[in-house]
Amino acid sequence: MSKDAYTHKVLPGPPGGPLLFVFHGTGGDESQLVSLGRDLAPQATIVSPRGDVSEYGAARFFRRTGEGVYDMDDLARATGKMAGFVKAHVAAAKPSAVYGLGYSNGANILASLIFEAPDLFDATVLMHPLIPFEPRVNGSLAGHPILVTAGKRDPICPPNLTARLEAYLRADGADVTVEWHEGGHEVRPNEIEAARRLFAGAVQGA
Repeated sequence: MSKDAYTHKVLPGPPGGPLLFVFHGTGGDESQLVSLGRDLAPQATIVSPRGDVSEYGAARFFRRTGEGVYDMDDLARATGKMAGFVKAHVAAAKPSAVYGLGYSNGANILASLIFEAPDLFDATVLMHPLIPFEPRVNGSLAGHPILVTAGKRDPICPPNLTARLEAYLRADGADVTVEWHEGGHEVRPNEIEAARRLFAGAVQGA
Protein backbone atom coordinates (compact mmCIF):
# COMPACT_ATOMS: atom_id res chain seq x y z
CA MET A 1 0.00 0.00 0.00
CA SER A 2 1.20 3.49 -0.86
CA LYS A 3 2.21 6.20 1.59
CA ASP A 4 -0.13 8.39 -0.46
CA ALA A 5 -3.21 6.14 -0.20
CA TYR A 6 -4.83 8.95 1.80
CA THR A 7 -4.60 12.71 1.50
CA HIS A 8 -2.50 13.46 4.53
CA LYS A 9 -0.25 15.92 6.34
CA VAL A 10 3.19 15.17 7.80
CA LEU A 11 4.82 17.29 10.51
CA PRO A 12 8.45 16.11 10.60
CA GLY A 13 10.25 15.34 13.84
CA PRO A 14 13.84 14.30 14.52
CA PRO A 15 15.07 11.49 12.23
CA GLY A 16 14.70 8.06 13.79
CA GLY A 17 12.26 9.30 16.43
CA PRO A 18 8.74 7.96 16.95
CA LEU A 19 5.92 8.17 14.42
CA LEU A 20 2.56 9.37 15.77
CA PHE A 21 -0.48 8.78 13.57
CA VAL A 22 -3.46 11.01 14.41
CA PHE A 23 -7.00 10.32 13.17
CA HIS A 24 -9.60 13.11 13.12
CA GLY A 25 -13.28 12.98 14.05
CA THR A 26 -16.25 13.20 11.68
CA GLY A 27 -16.11 16.48 9.79
CA GLY A 28 -12.46 17.08 10.64
CA ASP A 29 -9.52 16.86 8.28
CA GLU A 30 -5.80 16.19 8.21
CA SER A 31 -5.12 19.46 10.07
CA GLN A 32 -7.45 18.87 13.03
CA LEU A 33 -5.12 16.99 15.40
CA VAL A 34 -1.64 17.83 14.10
CA SER A 35 -0.90 20.52 16.69
CA LEU A 36 -2.27 18.33 19.48
CA GLY A 37 -0.04 15.52 18.29
CA ARG A 38 3.01 17.78 18.35
CA ASP A 39 2.10 18.97 21.85
CA LEU A 40 1.69 15.42 23.17
CA ALA A 41 4.75 13.90 21.49
CA PRO A 42 7.28 16.68 20.74
CA GLN A 43 9.94 14.25 19.46
CA ALA A 44 7.61 12.46 17.04
CA THR A 45 6.91 12.86 13.36
CA ILE A 46 3.15 13.40 13.07
CA VAL A 47 1.24 11.71 10.23
CA SER A 48 -2.38 12.76 9.83
CA PRO A 49 -4.57 11.17 7.12
CA ARG A 50 -7.92 12.56 5.98
CA GLY A 51 -10.85 10.14 5.94
CA ASP A 52 -11.80 9.04 2.41
CA VAL A 53 -15.56 8.79 3.02
CA SER A 54 -17.88 11.80 2.73
CA GLU A 55 -21.06 11.89 4.82
CA TYR A 56 -23.00 14.88 3.51
CA GLY A 57 -19.68 16.64 3.01
CA ALA A 58 -18.15 15.59 6.34
CA ALA A 59 -15.00 13.48 6.08
CA ARG A 60 -15.04 10.10 7.83
CA PHE A 61 -12.87 6.99 7.74
CA PHE A 62 -15.71 4.52 7.04
CA ARG A 63 -19.41 4.55 6.24
CA ARG A 64 -22.30 4.19 8.65
CA THR A 65 -26.01 3.65 8.05
CA GLY A 66 -27.13 5.59 11.14
CA GLU A 67 -25.84 7.02 14.42
CA GLY A 68 -23.86 4.20 16.02
CA VAL A 69 -24.72 1.76 13.19
CA TYR A 70 -21.65 0.89 11.16
CA ASP A 71 -21.32 -0.45 7.64
CA MET A 72 -19.16 -3.38 8.72
CA ASP A 73 -18.05 -4.21 5.17
CA ASP A 74 -16.81 -0.66 4.69
CA LEU A 75 -15.14 -0.71 8.10
CA ALA A 76 -13.24 -3.82 6.99
CA ARG A 77 -12.26 -2.07 3.74
CA ALA A 78 -11.10 1.03 5.59
CA THR A 79 -9.18 -0.97 8.18
CA GLY A 80 -7.25 -2.85 5.53
CA LYS A 81 -6.49 0.30 3.56
CA MET A 82 -5.38 2.22 6.65
CA ALA A 83 -3.20 -0.66 7.87
CA GLY A 84 -1.40 -0.55 4.54
CA PHE A 85 -0.97 3.23 4.76
CA VAL A 86 0.48 2.99 8.28
CA LYS A 87 2.80 0.14 7.34
CA ALA A 88 4.09 2.06 4.30
CA HIS A 89 4.99 5.08 6.44
CA VAL A 90 6.60 2.89 9.09
CA ALA A 91 8.67 1.05 6.48
CA ALA A 92 9.91 4.35 5.02
CA ALA A 93 10.65 6.09 8.32
CA LYS A 94 12.01 3.17 10.38
CA PRO A 95 10.89 4.92 13.59
CA SER A 96 11.93 4.12 17.12
CA ALA A 97 8.26 3.55 18.03
CA VAL A 98 4.80 3.89 16.48
CA TYR A 99 1.95 5.60 18.34
CA GLY A 100 -1.68 6.20 17.46
CA LEU A 101 -4.21 8.79 18.61
CA GLY A 102 -7.78 9.10 17.39
CA TYR A 103 -10.82 11.15 18.34
CA SER A 104 -14.42 9.95 17.82
CA ASN A 105 -14.59 8.43 14.30
CA GLY A 106 -10.79 8.54 14.25
CA ALA A 107 -10.71 6.59 17.52
CA ASN A 108 -13.03 4.02 15.95
CA ILE A 109 -10.80 3.38 12.92
CA LEU A 110 -7.76 3.28 15.24
CA ALA A 111 -9.49 0.74 17.50
CA SER A 112 -10.33 -1.36 14.45
CA LEU A 113 -6.67 -1.21 13.42
CA ILE A 114 -5.45 -2.50 16.78
CA PHE A 115 -8.01 -5.33 16.67
CA GLU A 116 -6.82 -6.32 13.19
CA ALA A 117 -3.08 -5.70 13.66
CA PRO A 118 -2.21 -5.59 17.39
CA ASP A 119 1.52 -5.20 16.72
CA LEU A 120 1.11 -2.11 14.54
CA PHE A 121 1.23 0.43 17.39
CA ASP A 122 3.36 0.58 20.53
CA ALA A 123 0.90 2.83 22.41
CA THR A 124 -2.61 4.00 21.56
CA VAL A 125 -4.95 6.78 22.69
CA LEU A 126 -8.65 6.32 21.89
CA MET A 127 -10.58 9.54 22.63
CA HIS A 128 -14.34 8.96 22.83
CA PRO A 129 -14.44 5.73 20.80
CA LEU A 130 -17.72 3.97 20.06
CA ILE A 131 -17.40 0.25 19.35
CA PRO A 132 -20.97 -1.09 19.06
CA PHE A 133 -19.85 -4.58 18.09
CA GLU A 134 -17.89 -7.37 19.72
CA PRO A 135 -14.30 -7.02 18.52
CA ARG A 136 -12.21 -9.97 17.42
CA VAL A 137 -8.52 -9.40 18.03
CA ASN A 138 -6.26 -10.91 15.39
CA GLY A 139 -3.51 -11.95 17.82
CA SER A 140 -2.90 -10.50 21.25
CA LEU A 141 -2.83 -7.07 22.84
CA ALA A 142 -0.86 -8.36 25.84
CA GLY A 143 1.12 -5.52 27.41
CA HIS A 144 -0.07 -2.94 24.87
CA PRO A 145 -0.60 0.48 26.57
CA ILE A 146 -4.03 1.85 25.64
CA LEU A 147 -5.68 4.98 26.99
CA VAL A 148 -9.45 5.33 26.52
CA THR A 149 -11.00 8.71 27.31
CA ALA A 150 -14.72 9.32 27.70
CA GLY A 151 -17.41 11.66 28.96
CA LYS A 152 -19.90 10.41 31.54
CA ARG A 153 -22.66 12.33 29.71
CA ASP A 154 -21.52 11.63 26.16
CA PRO A 155 -24.66 11.32 23.97
CA ILE A 156 -22.68 9.67 21.15
CA CYS A 157 -20.59 7.19 23.14
CA PRO A 158 -22.66 5.88 26.09
CA PRO A 159 -20.59 5.07 29.20
CA ASN A 160 -21.77 1.45 29.21
CA LEU A 161 -20.19 0.90 25.78
CA THR A 162 -16.96 2.51 26.97
CA ALA A 163 -16.95 0.10 29.92
CA ARG A 164 -17.61 -2.80 27.57
CA LEU A 165 -14.70 -1.79 25.32
CA GLU A 166 -12.45 -1.55 28.39
CA ALA A 167 -13.48 -5.08 29.37
CA TYR A 168 -12.75 -6.42 25.87
CA LEU A 169 -9.30 -4.83 25.84
CA ARG A 170 -8.45 -6.04 29.34
CA ALA A 171 -9.61 -9.56 28.50
CA ASP A 172 -7.08 -9.58 25.66
CA GLY A 173 -4.27 -8.51 28.01
CA ALA A 174 -3.96 -4.84 27.08
CA ASP A 175 -2.63 -2.41 29.68
CA VAL A 176 -5.73 -0.19 29.74
CA THR A 177 -6.26 3.17 31.43
CA VAL A 178 -9.64 4.91 31.27
CA GLU A 179 -9.84 8.67 31.81
CA TRP A 180 -13.35 10.04 32.42
CA HIS A 181 -14.73 13.55 32.65
CA GLU A 182 -18.17 14.77 33.67
CA GLY A 183 -19.13 16.16 30.27
CA GLY A 184 -20.10 14.93 26.83
CA HIS A 185 -18.28 14.27 23.57
CA GLU A 186 -15.83 17.17 23.87
CA VAL A 187 -12.15 16.72 24.70
CA ARG A 188 -11.20 18.21 28.07
CA PRO A 189 -7.80 19.07 29.61
CA ASN A 190 -7.62 15.97 31.83
CA GLU A 191 -7.84 13.76 28.72
CA ILE A 192 -4.98 15.64 27.09
CA GLU A 193 -2.84 15.32 30.22
CA ALA A 194 -3.58 11.59 30.40
CA ALA A 195 -2.52 11.20 26.76
CA ARG A 196 0.68 13.13 27.43
CA ARG A 197 1.47 10.80 30.34
CA LEU A 198 0.86 7.72 28.22
CA PHE A 199 3.20 8.80 25.43
CA ALA A 200 5.85 10.01 27.88
CA GLY A 201 5.74 6.65 29.63
CA ALA A 202 5.94 4.83 26.31
CA VAL A 203 9.05 6.81 25.34
CA GLN A 204 10.71 5.97 28.66
CA GLY A 205 9.80 2.31 28.27
CA ALA A 206 11.04 2.06 24.69
